[in-house]
Amino acid sequence: MEFKHIPVMLNEVIEGLNIKKDGIYVDCTVGGGGHSLEIVKKLKAGHLYAFDRDQDAIDKSTKALSKYIDKVSLIKSNYKEAPKILKKMGIFKIDGFLIDLGVSSYQIDEAGRGFSFVHDGPLDMRMDRAENVLTAEEIINTFSQNELAEIFFKYGEEEFAKNIAKNIVTKRQEKRITTTFELRDIIEASLPKKVVYSRGGASKKVFQALRIYINAELEGLEKVLKELIDMLLPGGRGAVLTFHSLEDRIVKNLFKLENTDCLCPPKTPICICGHKATIKLVNRKPIVASEKEQKDNSRSTCAKLRIIEKL
Repeated sequence: MEFKHIPVMLNEVIEGLNIKKDGIYVDCTVGGGGHSLEIVKKLKAGHLYAFDRDQDAIDKSTKALSKYIDKVSLIKSNYKEAPKILKKMGIFKIDGFLIDLGVSSYQIDEAGRGFSFVHDGPLDMRMDRAENVLTAEEIINTFSQNELAEIFFKYGEEEFAKNIAKNIVTKRQEKRITTTFELRDIIEASLPKKVVYSRGGASKKVFQALRIYINAELEGLEKVLKELIDMLLPGGRGAVLTFHSLEDRIVKNLFKLENTDCLCPPKTPICICGHKATIKLVNRKPIVASEKEQKDNSRSTCAKLRIIEKL
């Protein structure tokens, strides 16, 4: 399949990172290499370390960045391991980092990956198919009704989670559920008709929930953000692109904490916590895609960009 990737808020990300020509940068989720390509174009003596746990992404981004390969180190790994790997490589301080928490366009568009309810394919949804053995098919066919409902509600904020889980369990007693379209049909049959017609992708929340759960996307996000902030040099910047409220809440709350000097209760006469702000917020409210970008790239409609600068 042809690799397609449209980087979200490309100009806003590059401008926000305020790239230094001799700086050390980290793209924690290289995907198709769209953001990375624009970063390395601005580097002279600098270097970019780009991570992704998806081997397909590493292969494709290697081609996309081939012209600048002397300025790039591509590393197959979960981005949450990036600080540890960088330190093993002797990189202890960086000038900037980017975390794009969205699913790459090619992952969604390739039916065989099972991420999309728009394309029929096997229920997979693993970002790292070499290391992760848990698939969406396994979850849908073996998890209890309560476990399914909890996943759909917790990670997808699906208000009809219980009814969807109930219908999945009923259907799988007739035959094993193995494809994305089979799951999509069960979900849509579990929702009120007005919701199906008005939501714009009635299955989106459940598919999102399964993807987040399978790939443990929220686990360790706060920890790696703290580690990357610690690695930033003064004046260095970090940019995070989120695509749903759960991950954005984690990023927002951590940035707020790291931007605060004192955490003592308001009535405490003298600060006793000793907490000092480590960053400043470059944008206090999240940046969203322009109307034109949202029209041209539907995957940008729910994106939020938050940028910080190390003090």
